[in-house]
Amino acid sequence: MGKRIVVLDYGSGNLRSAERALERAGADVTVTDDLTAAAEAEGLVVPGVGAFAACMAGIEALGAGPVIAERVGAGRPVLGICVGMQVLFEHGDEHGVVTKGLGLLPGGVTRLPAERLPHMGWNTVHPPRGSVLLAGLPADARFYFVHSYGVTDPTGLAAAGAAVTTTTHGTEFVAAVERGPLSATQFHPEKSADTGAILLRNWLATL
Repeated sequence: MGKRIVVLDYGSGNLRSAERALERAGADVTVTDDLTAAAEAEGLVVPGVGAFAACMAGIEALGAGPVIAERVGAGRPVLGICVGMQVLFEHGDEHGVVTKGLGLLPGGVTRLPAERLPHMGWNTVHPPRGSVLLAGLPADARFYFVHSYGVTDPTGLAAAGAAVTTTTHGTEFVAAVERGPLSATQFHPEKSADTGAILLRNWLATL
């Protein structure tokens, strides 16, 4: 039996492709808005697509914020994907409107200073030494991104002892974060073919 994973359904996210990718990686996956299941699963995945404010509104309507925070506080693994990563930070600034995030990671999300947005396509990334998420991947491994916003100042993350993977589109930004039980990727591992499958297996192996 694989590790019991809940993909949190709060009304935003690429739920089915995340479910299928995790199942292929060997997990026993449930897609649900049941907060008890989310609290008790061996691993919780927080997906997210679209706008930061809309994702936060969905999380708040479900009352999922405290469950995510309690899991992290208790050392129980959480994986955020795309906007599901962004909402873990303190705030998101979209078109001058600042929305409060979950505040589990220090820093904020802003529009990328790039000529072409959204940033859509495959990028190589630069993981730190000792990264667990990206262990066993070659230096030229590529992941699939689709977003216009990101974390461009990782200063607070470094000060908090997080392992930060970076990449560049217009400017350098955070591609992935690992801090204790909390892992997050700006890219979509579920859309990143074999490299994404390896990353998901690496995450499942930590549970």
